[in-house]
Amino acid sequence: MASPPLTCSPEQLAPLFGPNITNAVGAAQFICERFSTVSDRFTDAGYAIDSTYLLFSAYLVFSMQLGFAMLCAGSVRAKNTMNIMLTNVLDAAAGGLFYYLFGFAFAFGGPSNGFIGRHFFGLNEIPSQSFDYSNFLYQWAFAIAAAGITSGSIAERTQFGAYMIYSSFLTGFVYPVVSHWFWSSDGWASASNTSDLLFGSGVIDFAGSGVVHMVGGIAGFYGALIEGPRIGRFDHAGRAVTLRGHSASLVVLGTFLLWFGWYGFNPGSFNRIFVGYTSGNYYGQWSAVGRTAVTTTLAGCTAALTTLFGKRLLSGHWNVTDVCNGLLGGFAAITSGCSVVDPWAAIICGFVAALVLIGCNKLAEILKYDDPLEAAQLHGGCGAWGIIFTALFATKRYVSEVYPDRPDGSYGLFMGGGGRLLAAHLIQILSIVAWVSATMGPLFLLLRWMNLLRISEEDELAGMDLTRHGGFAYAYDDEDSSKHGNIQLRKISNSGA
Repeated sequence: MASPPLTCSPEQLAPLFGPNITNAVGAAQFICERFSTVSDRFTDAGYAIDSTYLLFSAYLVFSMQLGFAMLCAGSVRAKNTMNIMLTNVLDAAAGGLFYYLFGFAFAFGGPSNGFIGRHFFGLNEIPSQSFDYSNFLYQWAFAIAAAGITSGSIAERTQFGAYMIYSSFLTGFVYPVVSHWFWSSDGWASASNTSDLLFGSGVIDFAGSGVVHMVGGIAGFYGALIEGPRIGRFDHAGRAVTLRGHSASLVVLGTFLLWFGWYGFNPGSFNRIFVGYTSGNYYGQWSAVGRTAVTTTLAGCTAALTTLFGKRLLSGHWNVTDVCNGLLGGFAAITSGCSVVDPWAAIICGFVAALVLIGCNKLAEILKYDDPLEAAQLHGGCGAWGIIFTALFATKRYVSEVYPDRPDGSYGLFMGGGGRLLAAHLIQILSIVAWVSATMGPLFLLLRWMNLLRISEEDELAGMDLTRHGGFAYAYDDEDSSKHGNIQLRKISNSGA
């Protein structure tokens, strides 16, 4: 717990001077004024340290957009590189405006009801005692990460207008409502809602295995399912055909950038670092931040190695792309419980996450489901496992430190905490699936009905870079690239935007 504010009262201090002081009250008042000035400066320093920490974490999370862009670019074929890069820029730009206007208010605009926030539209009333501008920036970076996940699922076959519509809707409404449920102090299932905890426990989704990864993954699942697989992904007999991305180098670069950004994603979710659990001790929230970085690292590393050897046994190859996806699956899974589990438990989390990802990919092939970046399987499947993992392995000590206002409630089932936390987390999984299904599913169906979702077969075969974005992302020669064979650049009609 943080130490209470330091106070000084002249009435209490004056008697301590003894009878030989001529103006004890005046001296005491002078000392207390100086003491109050020093105390205020320490308070100011605390706010500055915490705000700087959160801003730096926001910058790290925002750098993940570059990681998403590189990962997506390397995972698609060269003829669609410019398109997927543009959608990643769009996620950040459109998401910034819509999260500013509506999203942050829907997520954290309290006091409100348990379903949706009602204040802070357009950052009105900010800064306040509860939120500063740094909080908005940090949460915006999370919102656009969810949209970036979805863009990978529907890559190489989606009209640009559809990207704009779904990205704005996801960051401005769908995602903020879910984050209100589980992160706002008013949310109906939030561990911070101490007045009405779900099952007396609430949901511990610290950095968003459910709030961010499941939301983005399930939204991507519906987009890819409603669009259908890319041309050539399955042959006439229904067998899966690998459509390899054009650059393993970009995939690896994107993976390392995402890994780097995850150190803002998970440790940064504390929002504050200048918090002492016991006054004058070497152990405080700064130690919990370090532990969170360690659990994040161990889960990702374990998942990467498990995927490496697992895919080697299944396919006979050492595949760098599979290893990168396995690594990210471990990160997505540990995101929920990264602050409340021991490092050894993070190894279990990463190991199982890799198996979940391999299993989900196998199931996707059987069902003829096509996701170019395995985003739904990775973020949806591994995110769901991460929520269950937290309910099994969260420790009592860490939970009480990270959620100090929460009464002595339940913690991990395997750690002796009973099953209430697990029940709350199962409700979280079901509620996220239901909410995203009820919002994003109809949206993609509506876009398909209006012929705004999928591009034409001709454009898909030629590649969207050439037919819709002015040319290829890579210049192979100095010749005029406006004409390639029988495919020419043309102005896109309103019906084919």
